[in-house]
Amino acid sequence: SGGRWGWGCGVGRGGPPPTTREWTQLLALTVRVASLPGLLPTSTVFGVKEELPDDPEPGTVGLLIAEGPVIGAEAVTPERFADCRPSALIMLHPPSETTPTLPENAGAASGCVLLPGLPHLGLDHRAAWVEAEPDGTVTSLVSRVGVNPSSDPDTAILAMLLAA
Repeated sequence: SGGRWGWGCGVGRGGPPPTTREWTQLLALTVRVASLPGLLPTSTVFGVKEELPDDPEPGTVGLLIAEGPVIGAEAVTPERFADCRPSALIMLHPPSETTPTLPENAGAASGCVLLPGLPHLGLDHRAAWVEAEPDGTVTSLVSRVGVNPSSDPDTAILAMLLAA
């Protein structure tokens, strides 16, 4: 029972962004939106759906669905993705739940995208992390290929949700 957000990122191919760089750009956009005061009440997991909506706008790349908060009575549980594994999971943290990378970035929101791979087939896990201030300024952006999901709290939670 999550909300649906359609993203028109200008990729123009339909389907999800194909590269780590484009996923990182999508994450930067979502974190900038999450940095707006009061928009995101708590840390929330979003699932990426590859299918396009009926009659999509030109450049629409898929759906980003709010699956639920990370903790609490309504928290996302691992069995949520048992029947349909999303191609990516995103976790967004509002400013109230973000510890900024630098003290002068107080009030920043943050997020992480995990693109699960199949390491035993040579397809590495990929991830990106973004931090943005309320005015939309991106203060930190990191993307990596060959990620060990257990090396970061956000990727560990997202990987646990996908592994169940």
